[in-house]
Amino acid sequence: MTSAEKSEEAATPPPREAVGRAAGFVGEHGGSARAVVENLGRAGARIVLIGQDGAFGDMMVSDVATGRSVVDAVDNLTDSAWDNETTSALRIDPEHRRRMGRTRG
Repeated sequence: MTSAEKSEEAATPPPREAVGRAAGFVGEHGGSARAVVENLGRAGARIVLIGQDGAFGDMMVSDVATGRSVVDAVDNLTDSAWDNETTSALRIDPEHRRRMGRTRG
């Protein structure tokens, strides 16, 4: 990450609603969590949260810098990537797998 990108991220205030939702997720799922911020282009950025208990959730924000500022603002929320450790922490229950596999008609 360049120093210009770090300056931009530091200057991006996190939306209170997103910070509240992320902090609530951390509290409900074991007291700590990982966050993967994904760039979705013009659509913004997606923050995927993986709780200590393996549960996951997500939220959308306007851009990656905003996503990182949300992660930085929440205690016990660690900025992560889709590495082996993070994917191994994820637990997907059978019902969710069935819903993901359905076609929409």
